Amino acid sequence: MQCPCNPNKKYIDCCKIAHTNIDDVTTAEQLMRSRYSAFVLADIAYLQKSHHTTTRPNKREKKEILQWTKSVQWLKLEVLNTSKGGSNDIIGTVEFKAYFIENGQIDIIHENSTFSKENNHWVYVTAKK
Repeated sequence: MQCPCNPNKKYIDCCKIAHTNIDDVTTAEQLMRSRYSAFVLADIAYLQKSHHTTTRPNKREKKEILQWTKSVQWLKLEVLNTSKGGSNDIIGTVEFKAYFIENGQIDIIHENSTFSKENNHWVYVTAKK
């Protein structure tokens, strides 16, 4: 299977590494890519685990996210910019566009997401749209 975050890579060599062990994620961009793939695969457990504890969705929101991820057809991910977020950083941002089809219409999520390290691994904190 090709990786949802990058069709030039195999899932097993890309996001599956993060999905199997979040501690293996070394950069904010890698975490963001793994979260995109988790949305495509409706892997809500990983989305929760990779979300900062202070902004993590509650049970109701988690169910809504699961329902939504299954209702759209994901098309592609474009990473536009990264700032910090390297293996030696504790914060970073990643600007991206995620393309999907919902109700027969192409739509785009365009975010500049903030990531930080929590419990020694990268997590998603929040986004500016």
